[in-house]
Formats: sequence, C-alpha cells, structure tokens
Amino acid sequence: MSRIAELIEELCPNGVMHLSMGATGTFTRGSGIQKKDFLEQGFPAIHYGQIFTRYGLWASETYIFVDEAVAGKSKLAQPGDVVIATTSENDEDLAKAVAWIGNSPVAVSSDAMIYSPENLNPKFVSYFLNSADFQKQKEKFITGTKVKRISSQNFSKIKIPVPPLKIQEEIVRILDRFTLLEAELEAELEARRKQYAYLSENIFSSIENGKNTSLGSIVSTVSTGATPRAGEKKYYENGEIPWLRTGEIQFRDIYCSKTKITQNAVNDYRLKMVPENSVVVAISGATAARSAVLKSKMVTNQHCCCLQVNPSIAYYKYVFYWLKKDYLVLKSKGRGARSDLNTKIIKEHPILLPPLDEQKRIADLLDKFDALVNDISSGLPAEIAARRKQYEYYRDQLLTFKELQPEAA
Repeated sequence: MSRIAELIEELCPNGVMHLSMGATGTFTRGSGIQKKDFLEQGFPAIHYGQIFTRYGLWASETYIFVDEAVAGKSKLAQPGDVVIATTSENDEDLAKAVAWIGNSPVAVSSDAMIYSPENLNPKFVSYFLNSADFQKQKEKFITGTKVKRISSQNFSKIKIPVPPLKIQEEIVRILDRFTLLEAELEAELEARRKQYAYLSENIFSSIENGKNTSLGSIVSTVSTGATPRAGEKKYYENGEIPWLRTGEIQFRDIYCSKTKITQNAVNDYRLKMVPENSVVVAISGATAARSAVLKSKMVTNQHCCCLQVNPSIAYYKYVFYWLKKDYLVLKSKGRGARSDLNTKIIKEHPILLPPLDEQKRIADLLDKFDALVNDISSGLPAEIAARRKQYEYYRDQLLTFKELQPEAA
C-alpha cells in the first residue's frame, strides 16, 4: 500500500470533505501596480501577466519590485497565500496560480486576486488549481469573449477537497518531485539548445579544403509548382497526390503535405513531382527563405523553390543545414514590397563545399543534435512530454478523493 493510501486509511477512511473555496479561505482583489512602477530593487511584487510567463506553481522570490510608496497603496499577499490571475486570453490559462512561499509580504497587481487559505497547504491549492477537476468546474464561471474573466464571487463557489494537512503535505512532496524532474529536463534541454546553436553557428567556419561555389552549380534541377484553382472539385476532391504549400516549410523534414490534389490538377497545371531528398526553399510569404527537406515525393505551389541536389557533388542534408544557417542572409536578399525571393537569387546564393564525406559528417552531427533538442518523438522533448503526461496523470489521481457524506461525518 502506498504512503498516501496508508494515510487515507488512517486519517480519513470514509472520505474527505469537499468545500467551496469561499468556505476554506478569503479572496482579496489586487490593486493597480503598473509596468511603469517596476523596479529592479525595492518591495517585492507580482504582476498578473508574469504569472503566465515567468512563474511556476509556487515562488519564494519575485522578478520585479516596486517603491515602498506604491506597495503601501497595494494589496499584499502574505506568505502562504496564493496569487491567482483573474483575466486571460484563453480559458485554459485563466486562473493560473502561484503559491507565495516567500518570507515576507508581496504586492499584487490588479487583474489578480489573493486567496488566503485556511487549513490548506498553499502548494496543495496551487496544484489543485492546475488539475483537471478544477478546469472542469471553472468552465461554467468564465465570462467574456476576447478577454476571459472569473470573479472572486464565482471562484468562491468552486469546490476543493480538504484532506488532513498530513495528506496534503505528502501529495505536495510527491508532485514537487515530478515538477523538479521536469525543471531539470527543461534546463538540460535549454543547455543543449544553446550548445546546438553554437555548433550550428561555428561548425561551418571550421571547414578546411572547402570550395566556394553557388547553389545553382550543385543542383541537377530547380523547379517551382502551381496552385490549382480553389474550389474546383476536380482538383481537390478525393485527391491522393501530396501538394506542399509554402507555409509548411519550417526547417524540418517533411514526410507528407497537409493537402492532397488530384491527377487532373497535376495534368492541367503541368506540375512536376519533386523527388524525395530534395531541398525546398520558401520564396515568399511569412516563411520566405526558410528551408525543408522532402522525405517523400510530392508537388508544390508556385512559391516553393525545389532544389534537386546532385548527389555526386553535394549531400542534400548538408545543403539544408547550410541554408538554415544562412536564413537571415538569404531573407535579406528579398525584393519588392513583400521582399520576395526567386529562383535566380537562390541559385546564385553561395555555399562552401568540403569533400562529400565531410559534408555527411557535418550533417549527421547536426542531425543528432537536432533530434535531441527538437524531435517530439525522441530526444529531450519526447522525454519531457512523457514526464509531463505522467505528472498530469498522478496529479489528477492524487487530488481525487471520495467525498465524505453527511451520514459518515
């Protein structure tokens, strides 16, 4: 039997009380701390916007401070209180909370409220406010369209389980371990990303015996595509041929496009199938100058420049990483009001080519780092996602209690 189960059997075998948050604590609205009041030193303060962007589920230090005079006019959260954001741009983030476990009071801005709990561990409250049960209860109390809001009056109606403090503390201890593990993985991922960025920036500058040439000299074919007329059923209905649009070019391997077209579209627009391992560069729009590698055959729209790399001269993945490195340089060559590129600009873009085996070595090394820091099916992002899913499962399980019935009280 787990420690939690033992404690429940010992302390509350018949269930725990589920009380409204208004019955388990008091709510106080924050007051008008503005960004112009922020200081690097002074009286510690929490601004509601930073609850979304900078804080986790608890904090013992603040990121901003205010003058003593401003603090004197502000509402203060005491150690053990929970600071809750009362406005948000979406339902999910609304009521994101941070338990204040610092040693002194902290000033709280407007668009936030201070919850002062009784017989509740502040971290336990913060974990609960992040749970599936709370999210479900919260839904019926959300108001607003563009800006979502929840009032303290409605918040006070939400029910929270109130197990004995000993059980709350054990739950917090377990969930803290999950949170710490995720934070350690996030820190490692950030360190690896910096290492990857450094490697990507410098690996090409260390090339010896390289030959300066242009992209046009290392490709066997350069092509673009077309866009079949929108709304024409014969071009899209029951389509089976992948058709790549410029917006899908995002510095990655592309295994399949989101849209499929018919053979009629291919025939009428004389589209050429672009073979796998081609390097594609966006030539207009928001993704202009971004590149990708096709891992299967497909056709493209007219804003994709498709480079079929000559394998006897260059390794396609090396070309991709070179273009990724040169993204801003290539983008700066855009012309016209939209700063569009064209095939001529891309073909004339310079590239430094070492021997083929060295190209492959560089590309393979960058592939490994890219998978480590970006691949959602492997590497650190996958491990973080798995740990987060595990944490969410155990959090919701640990915060679910049989409700104590009146006759059992």
